[in-house]
Amino acid sequence: MSEPHEVRGCVLPLSLHYSVGDHTWAQMNEDGTVTVGMTDVAQNLAGPLLHAKPKKVGAVRKRGKPVATVESSKWVGPVKSPLTGEIVAINEELAGNAGIINKSPYKAGWIVRMKPTDLDSEMAQLLTGVAAVEAYRERIESEDIKACEHIEGFEV
Repeated sequence: MSEPHEVRGCVLPLSLHYSVGDHTWAQMNEDGTVTVGMTDVAQNLAGPLLHAKPKKVGAVRKRGKPVATVESSKWVGPVKSPLTGEIVAINEELAGNAGIINKSPYKAGWIVRMKPTDLDSEMAQLLTGVAAVEAYRERIESEDIKACEHIEGFEV
Protein backbone atom coordinates (compact mmCIF):
# COMPACT_ATOMS: atom_id res chain seq x y z
CA MET A 1 0.00 0.00 0.00
CA SER A 2 1.30 3.43 -0.87
CA GLU A 3 1.98 5.98 1.84
CA PRO A 4 -1.19 7.50 3.24
CA HIS A 5 -1.72 11.25 3.09
CA GLU A 6 -3.14 13.34 5.90
CA VAL A 7 -5.51 16.28 5.85
CA ARG A 8 -5.86 17.94 9.28
CA GLY A 9 -4.55 14.72 10.77
CA CYS A 10 -7.14 12.57 8.98
CA VAL A 11 -5.46 9.64 7.26
CA LEU A 12 -6.32 8.87 3.62
CA PRO A 13 -4.50 5.92 2.02
CA LEU A 14 -3.89 6.71 -1.65
CA SER A 15 -4.65 3.16 -2.81
CA LEU A 16 -8.33 3.22 -1.81
CA HIS A 17 -11.31 4.53 -3.79
CA TYR A 18 -13.42 7.13 -1.98
CA SER A 19 -16.98 8.40 -2.05
CA VAL A 20 -16.01 11.72 -0.47
CA GLY A 21 -19.62 12.87 -0.15
CA ASP A 22 -20.55 9.78 1.88
CA HIS A 23 -17.25 9.39 3.78
CA THR A 24 -16.82 5.80 2.63
CA TRP A 25 -14.03 3.87 0.93
CA ALA A 26 -13.84 0.83 -1.33
CA GLN A 27 -10.98 -1.55 -2.01
CA MET A 28 -10.87 -4.11 -4.80
CA ASN A 29 -10.09 -7.67 -3.73
CA GLU A 30 -8.46 -10.35 -5.88
CA ASP A 31 -11.66 -12.43 -5.93
CA GLY A 32 -13.67 -9.62 -7.58
CA THR A 33 -15.36 -8.50 -4.37
CA VAL A 34 -15.01 -5.03 -2.91
CA THR A 35 -14.40 -4.26 0.77
CA VAL A 36 -16.26 -1.20 2.09
CA GLY A 37 -15.72 0.88 5.20
CA MET A 38 -15.92 4.31 6.83
CA THR A 39 -13.10 6.79 6.32
CA ASP A 40 -10.95 8.16 9.11
CA VAL A 41 -12.83 11.45 8.63
CA ALA A 42 -16.18 9.67 9.20
CA GLN A 43 -15.12 7.81 12.32
CA ASN A 44 -13.68 11.04 13.73
CA LEU A 45 -16.90 12.98 13.06
CA ALA A 46 -19.00 10.22 14.66
CA GLY A 47 -16.81 9.92 17.76
CA PRO A 48 -16.31 6.71 19.74
CA LEU A 49 -18.65 4.16 18.17
CA LEU A 50 -20.91 2.15 20.46
CA HIS A 51 -22.75 0.01 17.89
CA ALA A 52 -22.32 -1.01 14.27
CA LYS A 53 -24.95 -3.09 12.53
CA PRO A 54 -24.21 -4.17 8.96
CA LYS A 55 -27.05 -5.31 6.68
CA LYS A 56 -27.36 -9.07 6.26
CA VAL A 57 -25.35 -11.20 3.84
CA GLY A 58 -27.38 -11.55 0.65
CA ALA A 59 -28.83 -8.04 0.84
CA VAL A 60 -28.56 -6.13 -2.44
CA ARG A 61 -27.77 -2.46 -1.96
CA LYS A 62 -27.77 0.34 -4.52
CA ARG A 63 -25.00 2.91 -4.52
CA GLY A 64 -25.76 5.55 -1.88
CA LYS A 65 -28.03 3.24 0.16
CA PRO A 66 -27.00 2.05 3.64
CA VAL A 67 -24.87 -1.06 4.09
CA ALA A 68 -24.81 -0.51 7.86
CA THR A 69 -25.97 1.71 10.68
CA VAL A 70 -23.49 3.02 13.23
CA GLU A 71 -24.13 4.72 16.55
CA SER A 72 -22.01 6.82 18.86
CA SER A 73 -23.03 8.83 21.91
CA LYS A 74 -23.59 11.86 19.65
CA TRP A 75 -24.72 10.40 16.33
CA VAL A 76 -26.71 7.58 14.72
CA GLY A 77 -26.53 7.22 10.99
CA PRO A 78 -26.04 5.15 7.88
CA VAL A 79 -22.85 3.97 6.24
CA LYS A 80 -23.73 4.43 2.57
CA SER A 81 -22.51 2.06 -0.09
CA PRO A 82 -20.07 3.49 -2.63
CA LEU A 83 -21.17 0.76 -5.11
CA THR A 84 -24.22 -1.24 -6.14
CA GLY A 85 -24.03 -4.93 -5.35
CA GLU A 86 -24.78 -7.86 -3.06
CA ILE A 87 -23.32 -8.08 0.43
CA VAL A 88 -21.33 -11.32 0.53
CA ALA A 89 -19.65 -10.91 3.94
CA ILE A 90 -19.99 -8.75 7.02
CA ASN A 91 -17.39 -7.93 9.65
CA GLU A 92 -18.65 -10.11 12.52
CA GLU A 93 -16.17 -8.47 14.94
CA LEU A 94 -18.21 -5.26 14.87
CA ALA A 95 -21.13 -6.84 16.75
CA GLY A 96 -19.09 -7.01 19.94
CA ASN A 97 -16.73 -4.09 19.37
CA ALA A 98 -17.81 -1.26 17.06
CA GLY A 99 -14.80 0.72 18.33
CA ILE A 100 -12.64 -1.30 15.94
CA ILE A 101 -13.75 1.23 13.32
CA ASN A 102 -12.28 4.06 15.43
CA LYS A 103 -9.01 2.20 15.92
CA SER A 104 -8.58 0.70 12.45
CA PRO A 105 -11.01 2.19 9.89
CA TYR A 106 -9.07 0.81 6.88
CA LYS A 107 -8.11 -2.65 8.13
CA ALA A 108 -9.79 -4.45 11.05
CA GLY A 109 -12.72 -1.98 10.99
CA TRP A 110 -13.99 -2.81 7.51
CA ILE A 111 -17.78 -3.13 7.40
CA VAL A 112 -18.93 -5.30 4.46
CA ARG A 113 -17.65 -7.08 1.39
CA MET A 114 -19.78 -6.80 -1.72
CA LYS A 115 -20.03 -8.43 -5.11
CA PRO A 116 -20.54 -5.39 -7.34
CA THR A 117 -23.00 -5.46 -10.23
CA ASP A 118 -21.55 -2.57 -12.27
CA LEU A 119 -17.97 -2.36 -11.07
CA ASP A 120 -16.26 -0.50 -13.91
CA SER A 121 -18.67 2.41 -14.27
CA GLU A 122 -19.18 2.86 -10.51
CA MET A 123 -15.50 2.61 -9.58
CA ALA A 124 -14.82 5.27 -12.21
CA GLN A 125 -17.09 7.62 -10.24
CA LEU A 126 -15.04 7.21 -7.05
CA LEU A 127 -11.90 9.20 -6.37
CA THR A 128 -8.52 7.69 -5.65
CA GLY A 129 -4.95 8.85 -5.09
CA VAL A 130 -4.10 12.54 -4.98
CA ALA A 131 -7.49 13.48 -6.51
CA ALA A 132 -9.26 11.95 -3.49
CA VAL A 133 -6.94 13.71 -1.04
CA GLU A 134 -7.53 17.06 -2.73
CA ALA A 135 -11.31 16.56 -2.78
CA TYR A 136 -11.20 15.72 0.93
CA ARG A 137 -9.00 18.73 1.62
CA GLU A 138 -11.60 20.97 -0.06
CA ARG A 139 -14.48 19.39 1.87
CA ILE A 140 -12.68 19.49 5.23
CA GLU A 141 -11.75 23.14 4.76
CA SER A 142 -15.12 24.28 3.37
CA GLU A 143 -17.01 22.55 6.20
CA ASP A 144 -14.30 23.45 8.75
CA ILE A 145 -14.12 19.86 9.95
CA LYS A 146 -11.94 19.68 13.04
CA ALA A 147 -8.66 17.82 13.00
CA CYS A 148 -8.83 14.06 13.38
CA GLU A 149 -7.80 12.70 16.73
CA HIS A 150 -6.73 9.09 17.04
CA ILE A 151 -7.03 6.69 19.94
CA GLU A 152 -4.02 4.81 21.22
CA GLY A 153 -3.12 1.95 18.93
CA PHE A 154 -4.66 3.55 15.81
CA GLU A 155 -3.50 1.74 12.69
CA VAL A 156 -3.50 2.48 8.99
